[in-house]
Amino acid sequence: MKKSIILSLLIFSAVFILAACGNSNKNSSVNSDSTKASESVKQTEQTSATKKKELTVEEKVDKRMNEMTLEEKVGQLFLARVPEQNQLADIKNYHLGGYLLFDRDMEGKGQADVKQEITSYQEASKTPMFIGSDEEGGLVSRLSRNQIVSPAFESPQELYQKNGWDGIKQDIDRKAHVFSELGIQLGMFPDADVSTDPQSFIYDRTIGMDAAGTSHYVKLSVEEMKKQKLGSTIKHFPGYGNNRDSHVEIVTDNRSLEDLRKNDFLPFEAGIKAGVDSIMVSHNIVPAIDGERPASISKPVHDLIRNELGFTGVIMTDDMDMAGLADFTSQEEAGLQALQAGNDLILSSSYHTQIPYIIDAIKKGEYSEEQLNHSVERLLTWKVELGLMK
Repeated sequence: MKKSIILSLLIFSAVFILAACGNSNKNSSVNSDSTKASESVKQTEQTSATKKKELTVEEKVDKRMNEMTLEEKVGQLFLARVPEQNQLADIKNYHLGGYLLFDRDMEGKGQADVKQEITSYQEASKTPMFIGSDEEGGLVSRLSRNQIVSPAFESPQELYQKNGWDGIKQDIDRKAHVFSELGIQLGMFPDADVSTDPQSFIYDRTIGMDAAGTSHYVKLSVEEMKKQKLGSTIKHFPGYGNNRDSHVEIVTDNRSLEDLRKNDFLPFEAGIKAGVDSIMVSHNIVPAIDGERPASISKPVHDLIRNELGFTGVIMTDDMDMAGLADFTSQEEAGLQALQAGNDLILSSSYHTQIPYIIDAIKKGEYSEEQLNHSVERLLTWKVELGLMK
């Protein structure tokens, strides 16, 4: 009897142990399956994240470049004055790189009207457009002159006299807010010209200091604009100095290259070191560099910017309708000459004749597609950096 009971207990114990082992193996298997499932989910999430990884600036530019026709690329080279008619049609037909606002685009309008018009331009464009407005402050502020902003943007000299360098930074911060609200990226400033003569044409638009003071103003402005994602443009290379007004006449600057290097080039060098986005070239004839052609269409002038100053960003012309250039060459030829000289961006009202002329020149081999592509790459890179191209 005792043997029978002992035997039953032994059998029961063995069954219990086997059952426990079985459950343990099952739990182990479940845990293993759970771990594998978790790892699989993580791998899927990582793959998905890789697919959604943000493209680099270069990748965005390359992608857009590969999608563009010859006509679309040439159109990108133009920051055009907004035409009085066919504003939206011209964006589509000429593939314009941007619009530059003038008084007639703001007169009698409010902020909401200007913002709506800018929005309509962007909606009409396959490639996001630069929208620019001359906003140096003081005498040159289209937003102020047309009461789009209040109080008006003050000149650099007024800002400095009231609040020193902090006044300059605060003004840029305010402009960044206004521009963002309206859809403007380019304010076409700061003015890098060294002018100390209150009687000179350019003086009131400058900081009114010597080369050292102007260099500091340019450096400070460019750095603050980069923080605020505003496109910066230093002008008017090789330096206006105390010369006459090239808006109304052909101007010849007879200063020596050595004088320019010791004085006028310094603010441009400061701007380049600070990371400026673009340099605007004047229409002045500077015999020390090129006595034959205005700076805006002079290859030696542009070679100096690239090779001596080491600038790799966007080079643009001043307004091609100014008498300093318009009285020198035909508008049809001027666009091509500006590109052959080394400009990337043309400020023009005559794009409707200049663009076909340039396309024809490319087909004839008078302007290379390689040079065209370099310019378009610089412009699209700028657009990506400003947040225009996603």
